[in-house]
Amino acid sequence: MASFSQRKGIIPLKKEIQIDAVDEKLRNGLWTALQVFYWKNWEPEQFGGYQPDLARAIDTLASRVWIHLFKNPIDTRPVFYEQRYGPAAAFLHIARDYFFSAQWYEVYDFLEFVAQNGPAASYDPFALLCNDFLETENAAYRFVNKKIVQITQPQEIAAIEDAASSGHDAVRRHIETALGLLSDRKTPDYRNSIKESISAVESLCGTIAGDSKATLGQAIKKLDLNLHPALEKGFSSIYGYTSDADGIRHAIHEERNLEFSDAKFMLVACSAFVNYLIAKQAVRK
Repeated sequence: MASFSQRKGIIPLKKEIQIDAVDEKLRNGLWTALQVFYWKNWEPEQFGGYQPDLARAIDTLASRVWIHLFKNPIDTRPVFYEQRYGPAAAFLHIARDYFFSAQWYEVYDFLEFVAQNGPAASYDPFALLCNDFLETENAAYRFVNKKIVQITQPQEIAAIEDAASSGHDAVRRHIETALGLLSDRKTPDYRNSIKESISAVESLCGTIAGDSKATLGQAIKKLDLNLHPALEKGFSSIYGYTSDADGIRHAIHEERNLEFSDAKFMLVACSAFVNYLIAKQAVRK
């Protein structure tokens, strides 16, 4: 709901999209998410904590940040929380200073690292709160399967996460690889992201047809989906985009104009189709 100042036109209804920036309000919100779902859980048993296993997991996370993200030797890692041990700079103080002075992309690197290395149970609520802040502050990114990607539509995010958690290991690996190649903020690889997306469909087709070399068309026939001819042709055309003699896999040197939008479309489309095939297969069991 618009505030009074927004309704009066004093403050814009919607701020500019944050693509290469993380402003103060967004940074504050993202740090709050870290504090709520990770840092506040550091409370060792000897100091009255009721979740010693979780406290140890947070301390391990701090060590990983110190070694792998900050690139410091482990024997220089300070204690976690300065109020417990006096005025010396503690890990949390150093991490906070880093977060609030980091470049916009370093903020996202930090969030991803914590999501991928922290307690597994903390990720879902953490990502949900982060995505709320990212949406509210009009950022161009969202958490998708422990990576921060330039995908903002909830339906697209859900399709990718559902495919990655479908229970098919090969599908999961291909979807996660495609997502990683797409979300690389330094050197994105759109061509190979597209290849991995369609490979997720191929691997599922092989499972369905009981033949590792099965094509999409063979899997459709195996399931007897009874698709409308136009819909079946559409699926086959998307598949052909990467698989025929002139497709993405074969024209490696000729195709130079691939963009984020191409790779994103294929990732979302292939994820949605994976989910569709799995749902159809479940009905027929």
